[in-house]
Amino acid sequence: MYNDSIETLLLRHYGSNAPEPEGLEQRLSASVQRKAAEAHQQQVRVRHVSEQRISRRRVIQLVALSSAGLGLLGSGVASIEGILGTQDGQRPAYS
Repeated sequence: MYNDSIETLLLRHYGSNAPEPEGLEQRLSASVQRKAAEAHQQQVRVRHVSEQRISRRRVIQLVALSSAGLGLLGSGVASIEGILGTQDGQRPAYS
């Protein structure tokens, strides 16, 4: 999509003689305010997380959990490969 203005998009969609959609300005204004509030909330969350201290114990727990998760994922992939490898022999990917 091109970077057209709202007026250009409305003219393209409705034509020059069509009436303006009802409540368009209010909906656009509410949408902009909602987006601004969401962006502010995201900034507050990021600031909170970046300022939050984390203990060495918690870091070790997170590393251990992620290592265990990766191990489970690897074993799951290996078992799926084993199951798929036992079916009707090898077939080329493109047939």
